[in-house]
Amino acid sequence: MEELKRVLLESLTLKELPRAGWVSKGIEKPESVAAHSWGIAWLTMVLCPPNLDRGRILEMAALHDLAEVRVGDITPHDGISSAEKHRMEDKAMQELLEPMCHRDELKELWDEYEQGTTPEAKFLKAMDKLDMALQAQRYGGLSEFIDSALEVLEDDLHRKLAEVS
Repeated sequence: MEELKRVLLESLTLKELPRAGWVSKGIEKPESVAAHSWGIAWLTMVLCPPNLDRGRILEMAALHDLAEVRVGDITPHDGISSAEKHRMEDKAMQELLEPMCHRDELKELWDEYEQGTTPEAKFLKAMDKLDMALQAQRYGGLSEFIDSALEVLEDDLHRKLAEVS
């Protein structure tokens, strides 16, 4: 029980971990990783098509950045390869989930998101990008973040929401 409590308390520090991309652009009081997770959960709640498992996506949204509590918010500009980032995050997830009751299910959800092959994981990855674009608009229209999102968003509604109006 002590290990579980320790991990639960450690996980809550995501509320204090600022998103690295915003920090690199000098944003004062940038959103936290936990705030970002809430953002994509909110987008999922309001934009999820009826043919997808919204509950599963919401679980993935809450879990998708948990490893960052140990490895930090690694951005493409940090010089860490995608393979190394995944290795680091996978190790952190294994350790963080170890004391949890539903660790196998939670790890499966995280793996599903990371692989991005199911319709639910693809949708959540789109919400991840849409949240970034919307947050960039809130920060004054940081175009490189919006453009990055537009490069991968395929749904017309998602693209329109991401664009600066």
